[in-house]
Amino acid sequence: MRVTIKGQVTIPKPIRDHLGIGPGSEVEFVATDSGVQLIAVNENLSHEEKLRRFHDVLDRMEGTLDLGGMTTDQYMEWLRGPREDLDVD
Repeated sequence: MRVTIKGQVTIPKPIRDHLGIGPGSEVEFVATDSGVQLIAVNENLSHEEKLRRFHDVLDRMEGTLDLGGMTTDQYMEWLRGPREDLDVD
């Protein structure tokens, strides 16, 4: 596939058909470690299909975050900073 001077690419028809992409459809490009992923933003999906796709994404993300041995609470404190609304003795 070649990118045009306007930054456009043509999505092959078999992929458009598979993802249900038609004229006026919304898509997103998401950068990944291995390249880019095309995501069809389809508001007409059933709740079950949205949930399945969400779980698919979570499954692909599993094990990708190395906390360096920190617990979840330690990571959250590192990420957000100490909580001043808690009484700590």
